[in-house]
Amino acid sequence: MIHRIPFDRVNWTSSLFLTITFFTAVIGTPIYFIKFGVDPFLIAMAVVYFILTGMSITLGYHRLFAHRAFKAKAPVKLGTLIFGACAFEDSALDWSSDHRQHHKHVDQEEDPYDISKGFFWAHMGWIFFKLYPRPLANVADLKKDPLVMWQHRWHRQIGMLAGIVLPTLIGLFWSGPVGALGGFLIAGVARVVAVQHCTFLINSLCHTMGRRPYDSRTSARDSFLMAIFTFGEGYHNYHHSFQHDYRNGVKVWQWDPTKWAIWIFSKLGLASELRRVPDEKILLAELRETQRQAELKLAALEASRATGAAETAAWDAAWEKIQQMADQVGKNYADLEAAATEGVRVSRKVLARWKAEATEYLENLTALDELQPQPA
Repeated sequence: MIHRIPFDRVNWTSSLFLTITFFTAVIGTPIYFIKFGVDPFLIAMAVVYFILTGMSITLGYHRLFAHRAFKAKAPVKLGTLIFGACAFEDSALDWSSDHRQHHKHVDQEEDPYDISKGFFWAHMGWIFFKLYPRPLANVADLKKDPLVMWQHRWHRQIGMLAGIVLPTLIGLFWSGPVGALGGFLIAGVARVVAVQHCTFLINSLCHTMGRRPYDSRTSARDSFLMAIFTFGEGYHNYHHSFQHDYRNGVKVWQWDPTKWAIWIFSKLGLASELRRVPDEKILLAELRETQRQAELKLAALEASRATGAAETAAWDAAWEKIQQMADQVGKNYADLEAAATEGVRVSRKVLARWKAEATEYLENLTALDELQPQPA
């Protein structure tokens, strides 16, 4: 198999960086803890760095620059560009170009991290073959931003100074050479690896496992677990359905610190023009997906009914109820579609009722499927 690898297309700089930092983190950090113990200060510094760099990717690289989901003042832009560089995930310009290409061609050959090429390819394999210079034709808007272009020219130096050298120096001032080594390993290298692989898992795991409540035609999936480690980015099916919304966790109970940070910045006058999808359109997508799933289940159930495999009184009664519910959900969908088209607002109470009826409809379909007599 090794002879099939196109070594002439390998980006050796990126490949060596990803490999060396990974093994340095997973081998060097445990050895450091065993030899010198756990220093709460160094752990706290690593956590702070993880939050700053991680949210600079989610809030800055992703929602601000790649999707233009809101506008931000210079302090927010500069902060996310500096700490985003500390994640060593390329410049904001390069990152946004790749991500816009991903959304435009998701699950297709042109998708840079196409999941159909395998979990490892989507996770990080594609980076091994990411060669420069590249056209960057889809980020003309970002090329007009002097801060973005400044970071594009100097992101490696910024990342090295602010993301590796600075925590090393802080560790040195804290507890001498041992602290410097700890700052380098824990808040520097191990933190970089953790942030990178959390980002990579959105491209791999969130296109493999999870729910698809908004659109099952895409591989993107919602994962609460990944939302925890990526500051709200795990609600990926929603994001692919409504990519320009500044929120990913659109439900009140969903974990999305990036959304909350953007909202706080807006209240402080540091962010504006927050883009959000109307509740009607969100529910319309959910009802559309409910109908899509229901049609698949109904087709299977009708096939069973046609063969006479489901002829029981309980099943027939449940089938009749399903037909009534299908009509109601279909009517709700038509009413909501008309309201969304005409720009008419629907009350939250009505939206909640329609959502509850759609949920009950799917639950009854599942229950009906379980009522089918099993083959002897």
